[in-house]
Amino acid sequence: MAVAIAPWSVVLEAGKKESVIPQADVHIKNAALSDELADDSGRTTIKFTYQNLASVDDDDDDDEGDDAPELLKTTVLCSLTAGKIEQSSVDIILERDEEYIFELVGKNTIHLSGNYIDQVQPDAPPFGSDDEEDSDMEEGAFNLEDVSSDVEFDADAIEMDEDAERFEEVDDVPEPKSLKRSHEAVESEAKLTKSQQKKLNKKLKAASGEAVATGVEDKAPAEDKPAQEEKKEKKADKKEKKEKKEKKAEDASASKVLAGGVKIKDVKVGTGKAAKNGDRVGMRYIGKLTDGKVFDKNTTGKPFAFKLGKGEVIKGWDVGVAGMQVGGERELTVPASMAYGSSKIPGIPPNSTLVFEVKLLEIK
Repeated sequence: MAVAIAPWSVVLEAGKKESVIPQADVHIKNAALSDELADDSGRTTIKFTYQNLASVDDDDDDDEGDDAPELLKTTVLCSLTAGKIEQSSVDIILERDEEYIFELVGKNTIHLSGNYIDQVQPDAPPFGSDDEEDSDMEEGAFNLEDVSSDVEFDADAIEMDEDAERFEEVDDVPEPKSLKRSHEAVESEAKLTKSQQKKLNKKLKAASGEAVATGVEDKAPAEDKPAQEEKKEKKADKKEKKEKKEKKAEDASASKVLAGGVKIKDVKVGTGKAAKNGDRVGMRYIGKLTDGKVFDKNTTGKPFAFKLGKGEVIKGWDVGVAGMQVGGERELTVPASMAYGSSKIPGIPPNSTLVFEVKLLEIK
C-alpha cells in the first residue's frame, strides 16, 4: 500500500534532457502543457529513459554476445497537442536513488506532477516496536526437563556399609597437646604489655602453623587525612554528575518555540553529531492532527530521507529537525503557516496545525 507524503513536480523544456534522481519513491500521476505555448498546434512527446532490469539480472553472467540486453530502455510516456489533448494521466513510479531521464520531442514545455510516496505493508508493526520475540533458551541448548534417565533403581535395595558406625558422634576426644594451654598461662598473658603480647603471638603456633590469639586484638590504624579528603572529593563528584544528568533530562523534556512558531520537545536526546542544513537525513515519523487522528506515518521499510534545509519538506520539518542527534526522538508541533496552509491535502483539513513524532535514524 502506498501512502502519499508530499507533492512532487518537474518542468520539462524543449531541447533539454532532464535527469531526475528522486530522494524517495515518486508516483507520477499527470502530464500537462504549460500555460504559455511555443507552438499553438504542434504535438509534443515525452520520451522516458530508464535502467533495464534485465541488464541488472545479467550482470553475473560470464557469456557476452549479440543477445545481451541493453543497459537503458527508452519509451514514450505520452504526446500532448495544444487545443486537442493538453493534459494526460500518467501512472508510473520512480524508485528512490535511481536515475531517470526525460526528453521532449516538440516545442512546448510540459509539467509532470505527482507525490512522494511511502510504500508500506498493511500490517506494519507500530513505531519503535520489535518483531522478534525473546527466547528463554539459546538455540541448540538443552532443556533439563526433557532429559530423562535410563537407569532405574530401588532405594530400599541400597545397602549401607557395615562400618557405617564410623559416622556416629565420638565423645571425649582428647585435645592435642600442641593446642592445650593452661588457665595460668592465659592469665599471665593478659598482664603482658601490648609489645610483649605481639611477640608471644609469633611464638605460639598451632599444629597448622597459624598463630594462636592471646585474647588481645590489635586495633586497625586510623585512616590518614589524605584518604579522607579523597573520599569526600569522589562523593562530591558523584553528586555533581547526578545533578547534571537530572538537569539534562529536565532541559530535554522542556518545550521550545522556534522560527515560524514551530514548537519542539525532545522526548529522547540522541548521540553523535547534530543534523544541520545540507545533511541528508533518514527519519521515522507519525503525523497527527491535533485531535490525535493519524494522517500519515513511516514506521517500517525504507526510512523517509531528504536534504535538511533545502525545501524538500514542509518548512516546519526543516526548522524542527535541525539540531537532532542520531537516535533522538522529538515531538514537532507545526502551525498551518509552516505546513500546508490553506491547501487541500488528503486527510488534512485546510489551515490545520500538525503534530509529528519523529526519530532520526541516520545522517549522511
